[in-house]
Amino acid sequence: MSLNFPKFVQRLLAILTYTVIYLPIVIIAILSVNASARDYVFTGFSLRWYREIVLDARLLQAIQNTLTIALLSTTIATCLGTAFAIGIHGLKRNQRIRMMVLNNVPIVNPDIVTGISLLLVFSLLPISFGMPTMLLAHIFFSIPFVVLSVLPKLKALDPNLFEAALDLGATKFQAIFRVIVPSIKMGIIAGALIAFTMSIDDFVISYFVYGNGYQNVSIWIYSRLGRRTFSPAVYAYNTLVVLITMIILFIFNQFNRKNKKLKGDRIT
Repeated sequence: MSLNFPKFVQRLLAILTYTVIYLPIVIIAILSVNASARDYVFTGFSLRWYREIVLDARLLQAIQNTLTIALLSTTIATCLGTAFAIGIHGLKRNQRIRMMVLNNVPIVNPDIVTGISLLLVFSLLPISFGMPTMLLAHIFFSIPFVVLSVLPKLKALDPNLFEAALDLGATKFQAIFRVIVPSIKMGIIAGALIAFTMSIDDFVISYFVYGNGYQNVSIWIYSRLGRRTFSPAVYAYNTLVVLITMIILFIFNQFNRKNKKLKGDRIT
């Protein structure tokens, strides 16, 4: 059963949807080039807040912490998530279903519950709160997303591909790294992008596991809001993040299209 709406209704719904999604981003971009430090009072065009990102030592340190955690957690979570996905894919159907249920629990679990749980676990371990706990927490909640991104690519592979590589003389590790991994690289890249986005955007879980003055940008913003020392340089930082994200997504989509085109040419 299909619902056929008039074209003007479809266009209106599309406009409303995109407005709700992109209007806040547009407002932040406008405020990032506002010469005034007062919010919502546009007094002229200026790039002073982009320069302020470099001049504000604490904000710059928070950005460095955010990128460090995001890059490290993404790298580790992508490697572990890919390995877990390959292992889950090789299980029998009932075992695979059980493992997927366990994998999906951290995804559907509220962030505040996950944050408190990790706080309690880290409190029982001989580990200092700060960079180590935040890194472990980000790895923990990123791995399930990588698994969900890689598994569909594994299911789309020829089930005899691994055995064929073994028959041609490859060891199990060679078959995985030289045959399986290159065949699922788009799923791995997609999982890495999701993991990076989740890490760079996280606040709730990070709030429960940070310490010793080690803050990411989201925690830095929260602390500044409480002290009423919020700087519009944050608008500039958020605008740069959106632009960089759009560029990465554009490159990924172009790469994905070329990859599909190459596969289509090989088939024909």
